[in-house]
Amino acid sequence: MNTRSLSFRLVAWYASLLALVFLLLGAVTFAAVANYLQVNLRENQTRRARQIADTLVSGLTESGEPALAASVEALYAPEANDRFIRITRVDPAGASSADRGARLGHGAGAERSRGKVLFQSGEPRDHGFDPARVPPLPALPEAESWRKVELPGGAALMVAAVVHRAPSGTRYVVEVGASTAPIDATITRLLIVLGAGFPVAMLLAVVGGFFLVRRALAPVDRIAQKAEAITQHNLSERLPVAESGDEIERLSVSLNHMISRLEEAVRSSKRFVADASHELRTPLTVLRSELESLMAGREISPRIRETLGSLLEEVDRLAAVVEGLLALSRLDAGEARSEWVRFDLAELVATTADQMSLLAEDKDITVVCEAAGPVAVEGDRARMKQVIVNLLDNAIKYTPNGGSVRLSVGQDGGEAILEVSDTGIGIPREALPHVFERFFRVERSRTRDQGGAGLGLSIVKSICTAHGGVVDVESSPERGSRFRIHLPLAAPEPGLSFEPLRKAG
Repeated sequence: MNTRSLSFRLVAWYASLLALVFLLLGAVTFAAVANYLQVNLRENQTRRARQIADTLVSGLTESGEPALAASVEALYAPEANDRFIRITRVDPAGASSADRGARLGHGAGAERSRGKVLFQSGEPRDHGFDPARVPPLPALPEAESWRKVELPGGAALMVAAVVHRAPSGTRYVVEVGASTAPIDATITRLLIVLGAGFPVAMLLAVVGGFFLVRRALAPVDRIAQKAEAITQHNLSERLPVAESGDEIERLSVSLNHMISRLEEAVRSSKRFVADASHELRTPLTVLRSELESLMAGREISPRIRETLGSLLEEVDRLAAVVEGLLALSRLDAGEARSEWVRFDLAELVATTADQMSLLAEDKDITVVCEAAGPVAVEGDRARMKQVIVNLLDNAIKYTPNGGSVRLSVGQDGGEAILEVSDTGIGIPREALPHVFERFFRVERSRTRDQGGAGLGLSIVKSICTAHGGVVDVESSPERGSRFRIHLPLAAPEPGLSFEPLRKAG
């Protein structure tokens, strides 16, 4: 995975932002639910304590205190409902002394001395807490109060207290509590759900974000693929335009405008090269004829004849450059696709090698042509012969006397492969990326002496490209070079056969 790609960065930012939102939302949800459950439990206990104070304690006298326990059990059944209820009577004098004791820090002992417990519920049915361990109030409230009591063993109660004042000045403290275990369990389950749901939500968010980003960037991928397929040979094609009204559409339109300008510039350049090459052919032909006529005269001196010969060589070299430029301009114009036929590449290679064997014999160079069998391709036979001639001519030209040149033709999958290798002087490593460029010469002085203009390999590449093939080179100084051409095979035709290839050597 490319961590520097736009899609990865968008998904990473999206996932990070979503994770932060999920964490904040989960924290707020957890805090809100926990607070709601605690407040709801506290309010329920306070309401129940107020109800007991208003219904059972209101108007209570000492003569009726013995019946209070039976009334609480009958109406509220604290043990069966897992509640804690305690009713304490505090006399005016006891309250004063107890308050002073609490302020002086005597704690529970002072609390227990302030009044008489009229009722205290027993152990609840679920045995969740021991009512005898619930400490008394640390201080007598004015009206209502609540507290959370932590008991030994890990139990906790939410206890609400309501003070009822009798006309005689006696105070009755009604304490009602319930275990916090249910809300603690609910909060724990909520925390588990949030903790387990967060990775799942993040996974879904990342997967969804990935597909959303891929969908959003799909037009960019189509534009990139189409842009890769556009070369100087198909500049008339345009990039797809996503009619979305956004930045991608504007980018596509701008790139298409740029391609239009490039197409016009390339067309003008090709037209100029073609016109200039065509116009130069006639004056060069006339100039060559005049030079040859002058050389044929008997009255010129040897020195002038030598000068005319040198001029004629330069005219021939210039004519070759013009012909090369004209050939390239025609290839760029698509001329190579105008006369396509089906032919045997192996037979064409063998025939061309035979025709050029005289050049090799002059330098005592051995030329070997090998093929496993017929190799059918489709294309311009004359242009493909030009490819073979250029490669074989270069191999012979740059191979020392007594060397060898090898041509081989074969098939690999759906491709025809032509290799031309030699034992020549080779090509420096730094020059390999440029050998197919126009007018590029490895050593200008040496190439000029041997008649090269730096267009032969450019023509080879243009012809191969026009035939849907590619050409590459491997070479090292003083160890020779190997040029390899890959061409698509022709579709098989029923009943078509080729004559066996003969080997040249």
